[in-house]
Amino acid sequence: MKRVLTIQDISCVGQCSITVALPIISACGVECCILPSAVLSTHTGGFKGFTFRDLTDDFRAIKKHWKDEKISFEAIYTGYLGSKKQIDLVTEFMNEVLNEGGLKIVDPAMADNGKLYTGFDMEYVKEMSKLCNNADIILPNITEAAFLTESECILHNHSKKYIDDLLLKLSKLGAKHIILKGVELEGNKVGVIVYNTENNNKFIYNTDIVGGSSHGTGDCFAAAFTGAVMQGKTLEESASLAADFVVECLNKTIGDKEHWYGVKFEKALPLLVKKLNVND
Repeated sequence: MKRVLTIQDISCVGQCSITVALPIISACGVECCILPSAVLSTHTGGFKGFTFRDLTDDFRAIKKHWKDEKISFEAIYTGYLGSKKQIDLVTEFMNEVLNEGGLKIVDPAMADNGKLYTGFDMEYVKEMSKLCNNADIILPNITEAAFLTESECILHNHSKKYIDDLLLKLSKLGAKHIILKGVELEGNKVGVIVYNTENNNKFIYNTDIVGGSSHGTGDCFAAAFTGAVMQGKTLEESASLAADFVVECLNKTIGDKEHWYGVKFEKALPLLVKKLNVND
């Protein structure tokens, strides 16, 4: 079994970050280990008065213990990080506990719908761009891509030129592969583009736009993508499978107004396992 370390927050309620990454990657037949960047009572989208405990001070002690125990990982996948300092520490983990040739997957989870998440600013964006530079694969949505490249943020009805320009600017950050989410080049479709910066190859996979939206879909995508990649799927196959999984998550949630804070990803896990055809 391959072993993945995911570094992101624990939102105790809200179905995002580690609370989706751990079960989704595990369902893919991959061992998922965690390093919480912070503990929040809920996620920051729509809840008021949430608690936030920064766990930065624990990072180096955890890393030392893992090194003492000779614990290492085939991939490190990062999501929501609680501070600029944590970004530097994540680079240390990539350098010290990632196996040679291991994958560095960065989801720059910091913005959506045209704005940064609560507590983040442009200084944080600059630090995140440095982490993207150190990554093999980055998974920004359109808003994050716009912030990372200091571009205009256009959320819907994209032109080919706009998307190509975004991809070109993102490629200059240094990552080998870009998975750009939320691309709308066709009516009533939303796509994910897999872009190889070394040979300029682009692959797009479209799904039907599902009515409504929900928190945590980006985290569900990233976790399913990571699990599929670790099971040997190509980047194109992994992105397509993750997109289908998110659509299934949304379809299982639509109509339940009480469940506005996340998607019922648990009910979509059978689809993910079936598509992966995971074997022991």
